[in-house]
Formats: sequence, structure tokens, C-alpha cells
Amino acid sequence: MNNICVMGTGYVGLVSGTCFAEIGHNVICCDVDDNKIAKLQRGEIPIYEPGLEDMVQSNVKSARLRFTTDIAQSIRESEIIYIAVGTPMSDTGEADLRYVMAVAQTIGQQLNGYKIIVTKSTVPVGTGKKIEQEIREHMKDKSIKFDVVSNPEFLREGTAIGDCLSMERAVIGASNPEAAMAIARLHEPFHTKIFITDVESAEMIKYAANSFLAVKISFINEIANICERVGADVTDIAVGIGLDSRIGDKFLQAGIGYGGSCFPKDTEALKFIAEQNGIEARLIQAAIETNDKQRMVVVDKLMEGLGDISGYKIAILGLAFKPNTDDMRYAPSLTIIPELMKRGAHVVAYDPIAQYEAPKWLPAGVEYVNGVYEAVTDSDAAIILTEWDEIKWMDLHKVMRLMKQPILIDGRNCFSLENMQGLGYYYASIGRKVVTAEKVLA
Repeated sequence: MNNICVMGTGYVGLVSGTCFAEIGHNVICCDVDDNKIAKLQRGEIPIYEPGLEDMVQSNVKSARLRFTTDIAQSIRESEIIYIAVGTPMSDTGEADLRYVMAVAQTIGQQLNGYKIIVTKSTVPVGTGKKIEQEIREHMKDKSIKFDVVSNPEFLREGTAIGDCLSMERAVIGASNPEAAMAIARLHEPFHTKIFITDVESAEMIKYAANSFLAVKISFINEIANICERVGADVTDIAVGIGLDSRIGDKFLQAGIGYGGSCFPKDTEALKFIAEQNGIEARLIQAAIETNDKQRMVVVDKLMEGLGDISGYKIAILGLAFKPNTDDMRYAPSLTIIPELMKRGAHVVAYDPIAQYEAPKWLPAGVEYVNGVYEAVTDSDAAIILTEWDEIKWMDLHKVMRLMKQPILIDGRNCFSLENMQGLGYYYASIGRKVVTAEKVLA
């Protein structure tokens, strides 16, 4: 059993800290945000993640997990300190390390014995050395030893608890083999594959993994756009190429592009790192540009089906960047809805979770409602932006009766063309033929 301090109670810090407590460690989750800590102490979870609330409450009750703003005391009490603060994207695309370095400074000031400082935040290559330098500069007792380790996270929003408790792999970067083994032992209860490397390589692995997946998503979306022109079906293409073990079937779902807290900022950050080192990251740049353009595909499809949308009521089904999360960061809805409003549409939106977060991100004038059927009532068209189960399983006959015009634009390919054919909809999806009342249009 270890005494662990997790600096930062955002998505990564809260999930990781809770899972460490779940496997038996004493965990203190710290934050400078008094309001956030007060809510956590009351049992209020600031993010939506299935299973997290119950696990937090269980571990708080067992006294393995607690929350505090007393960062100095938490550092002194702990043997392992995880840095899990945000590294937002700056205007240049570079990762903003101000919060990471502020934590490093505080650790240096409070260091009272040997500790392992672990970077869980996604940071550029070379940050580990900067953290070490910052700690040393602020140490009162220069004789105290410590180690800096990189242990990037690979959690997926919506399945983060399962991803952590049964993680696919743990990447550990360290210059001291003993520190690496200590963090490896920490991960043994997760029954995971452990890969130990140097700090710089561990830092790069995170960026490389996310950027590769972003490229894969942009690639299948490029293929989808070609499919529409030549009469092919991207869903069949994805199955066909996914059968190749060298390619695999994951991240081949055509749609309106990636969003969330990782792929957009990590691709931009890796591009910035490359450019700073004299490398023109043309493949990554192409993926970013493809993703940006892909969001507008559903707007184009709406215009093709409805024409001028000024004065029309458009129902938006789903606001979060993916299901099972309330995360609005870089969600396609943030681009699409303002564009619809710019063209004069009245937007009525529904998301089972994210609509409580959405008003902070979307312009005034969006009407939020409490259900799928309320959203589509008297609408001239509906656009699916997030493939929530209740949207995928909505009663299409009922939806048609409620709509003024049965125009459905599906940015997530929720329905098969065979099921949609004959229902009477104008149904346009991604990388597939357009379906109308009784036939499939070439």
C-alpha cells in the first residue's frame, strides 16, 4: 500500500486517483479550486463518467480516498506524487505547461524526503527534465533525492473506469530503474502489460498514439467522401480493410471527425514539436485539415436536402463529442450549430448529459429540450451529431410523425441503409448513398 497524492481533480486526475484507491492505496486528490474540492467533499462529481460516482463514494467511505486544497501537506504526506493537471492548447498549438510547472515548483518547496514524481498529464518531449529542474530550483534542502517518471494516460471517456482497472498497457518512462519498478509494482493489480522506457520516449508515445489514431479517423473520412462520389459504401470498406490484421477494425467509423480533450490538442502539439525541430509534419497537418473540413459535411448535406435553411427549425440530436460523456471540448457541435444559426436556422438541441454543459460553449439562441421526440417535434430536419443509445434506438416511425419534413442527416451512420429504405425519409449519412422514400439514390 502506498500513500499517493494526485495533483489535479480533472478527468485524468479524478479517475486515476479513484482507481488507485480502489486497488487499496491511500490517495489524496488535490486541487487549487476551492469550489471543486468542496463539491467532491460533498460527494458531487464534476464530470460525467459511468461508474465513477459510486466508486468515489465507496472509497471515500472506506477512508482510502480524500479531497483537499492543502497541497503542501498532501505532498509531505505522500511517497508518490502524480501530476495530472491540464495542458491546454495555446494559440500556436503548443501545450501550455504553466500548471505543470506551478505544481513542480510547489513540490520543490515542500519536498521533505525521497519521492517519485509521476507525470500523468500529456506533455511535450523534454518536460520531464524541465520538471526536475523546476523542483531542484525550489528545494530548500538540496540533498533530498527524488525521481521524475513519465506515465501517460490512455483513458477513453465513457469507459475510463474499465480502461483503468483493466488497462491495456502501462507505459513507464524513467531514468532510474528502481523508480520505474516502483511504478510498475503500483500497476500490477491492473493486470496490464508494462512497458518501461526512458522519459522522453514515454512522453512521445502518448503524442504518437493519439496522432496515429487521429490520422486513421481522418483517413476513413477521406475514403467516405470518395465513396459518395463513386457509389461505394464506406461501412463495407471499413469492414473489408479492417479484416487486415495490419490495419485492424478500430477507429474506422466514418463520421464528422474527432473531438474531445485529446486528439485535437495532441495533434496540434505534435505538429508544433515537429516544426520546432525543423520537421514539416505534413501527414499530421493533413489529418487536422481533413478533420476540420469534415465537420461541415453535415451542413452541406442539410443544404442539399432542404435548400435555404433560413427560418427553418433544425433539431440537433447529441452535443457531446462522443456518447457517455458530457465533454464538449472540440465537439463537432461547436462548429456546426453556430454555422446553422449563421445561416438563419432555429436550432433545437438535445443531449441526455451534455446539454447541461453545452450553454457554456454554444451561442445564445439555442433552444434546449429534454428528449429526442421533443427535439424533433415540428422540425424541418434533424441532424445526428452524437450516437447516444437512445438516439440509435429512437422510434423512427414516431419521429417521422412528429417532424414537419422527414429529413434526417446522420453524422454518425447510426442506421443501415436497408432499414431506412422505404420508411419515407430523406436520409443522408457519411460515405453512403442517399436514401429517399422508396429508393436509394446513386
